[in-house]
Amino acid sequence: MVHITINGKVVKAAEGEMLLTVLKREGIDIPALCHHEAIEPTGNCRLCMVEISRAEWEGWKKHVTSCLYPVEDGLIVNTHTPEVIEIRKTIIDLQLANCPDSDVIQKMAEEYGIYKTSYETVPEGDNCIMCYACTRICEVLGKSAISAVMRGHKKVIAPPFGEEPPDCIGCLACAQICPTNVIPWTDTDSTRTIWKKTFDLITCTSCGKAVITKDFAEYLMAQRQIPKEYFETCDECKRMATARKMGEIVTKAQEAAL
Repeated sequence: MVHITINGKVVKAAEGEMLLTVLKREGIDIPALCHHEAIEPTGNCRLCMVEISRAEWEGWKKHVTSCLYPVEDGLIVNTHTPEVIEIRKTIIDLQLANCPDSDVIQKMAEEYGIYKTSYETVPEGDNCIMCYACTRICEVLGKSAISAVMRGHKKVIAPPFGEEPPDCIGCLACAQICPTNVIPWTDTDSTRTIWKKTFDLITCTSCGKAVITKDFAEYLMAQRQIPKEYFETCDECKRMATARKMGEIVTKAQEAAL
């Protein structure tokens, strides 16, 4: 256990814990678009930048990305100094120029008093902030169906050769983890389409609602040893069945007590 000072308050933290985790636990609002607990941090968006110092540094300080910086005993952290705010505003200003149509970026910019970017707007901006959360979660699943292609301002996230990715299982992990909701997908009653690839959906035997793609179910059965029967019912119907069962148990217990 270590002790650090955050905005003048001494708090406890586990040794090796990342600073951003501690800040969030303390209820301190820190923007972090590329951060997600399901994947390792990379600090790509740079928005979680904070100021750190130590008593022995005699006033010297530096700025670090809190998602990648492990806590240290005696660390002094300030999260909203004028310098830190200015760094965040510059990053958001650049993101607004690159992603002019992103509701997420626009809202964040307004929170920092930016209503129009001071940089030249990218006309073909697709609202992707290149945080790589989508490719990283795909790697965690062991599929690596998408990756970054091209270079510089032309860099985009795409499947191999822009064609249907052979390793994609239609799990939607990439679309759901994307902080700016830039990955499109569509569902019908029986199919799902993402990355130009169409998948058959397994539907709930009770209500007919789509549950999961057959490819994703096969992956989970093989890699997570989840039985096939688990995918035959949607989560809502599972909850309803559990509620009915619990109700029956309570009713029987009440009747037995009379």
